[in-house]
Amino acid sequence: MTRILALAGLTLSLMSSLGAMADSRPVLRSEIATLSEVVTVGDFYDNAGPSASVPLFRAPDLGTSGTVPAADVAARARDAGLLQAGTDGLTSVVVQRRAEPYDAERLKNMAKKALAARDASLTPADLDISFYRTPVTIQANPAADEPISVDRVLWSRTDGRFTLFLSVATGNGIQQLSLTGQATELMEVAVLSQPLRRGSVLKPQDLTLVRQPRARVPANALTSPEEVAGLAARNNLRAGAPLLKTDFERPILIARGEKVTITYELPGLKLTTRGQALEDGAEGDVIDIQNLQSKRTIPGVVLSRGQVRVTSASPVLASLNEAVK
Repeated sequence: MTRILALAGLTLSLMSSLGAMADSRPVLRSEIATLSEVVTVGDFYDNAGPSASVPLFRAPDLGTSGTVPAADVAARARDAGLLQAGTDGLTSVVVQRRAEPYDAERLKNMAKKALAARDASLTPADLDISFYRTPVTIQANPAADEPISVDRVLWSRTDGRFTLFLSVATGNGIQQLSLTGQATELMEVAVLSQPLRRGSVLKPQDLTLVRQPRARVPANALTSPEEVAGLAARNNLRAGAPLLKTDFERPILIARGEKVTITYELPGLKLTTRGQALEDGAEGDVIDIQNLQSKRTIPGVVLSRGQVRVTSASPVLASLNEAVK
């Protein structure tokens, strides 16, 4: 019995050792992504042991990939000291050299930040960038502290022309590069989202804020919808164009020729009569009103639609008294 137990223990120990050896066996990867210029044994194999740092192949160019025959990888790894290296059923291994891509859009954003940094009154959103030649995507080295840095900026605010001088970290060191283009300064203005007819009262949903080239925006253009909220259009206004405060006026509550109620108030006395407006008037305007009874013309303050309060004194009171006799 003792011999049987000892044999069973030896068998379990041997199986455990075989399992550990299997777990530590080097295994070839089918795909590799590296930042380095060279690909090492440890890049190709799991469990590469002391041979892990030995270089086997030169990596592809930044941002590109290539394939290596698995048999070549295994042979070189064995020569480097990883004696158990094999192909693990693979015919080839894909090696990718990672890069930090900077396409035209990303370079535009970089240009916006660089130009806006030269003027505290500007933000990147205040600039629209166009390159004279669309740059090809730059594959920069992501292992660098700054894959791309802006060394110097030339910018003419008069005509918008700019040149950026860049340092690009590549697989072969730092490369100098320049980009030229046009920077258009923008400003946020209020525009109509749909046309507005003359006399229509402006609602908040009628307005939206957009950025337009500063050079094409009038000096007194509206920049805040709150400035004209509740006002009426003086003329027919089209959508999308910069608006001026002078495009709006207080809404007309009483139109010329309209019949109105005239109210005259004194302490303890309130007189009313009918009249006819001789001119248009918005709330608070003083307009001429003709008393329909006396045919006299009197000034009155527009209170609301069809309602006017008389502002003059005794002559008006006399005319009102005549109307109510």
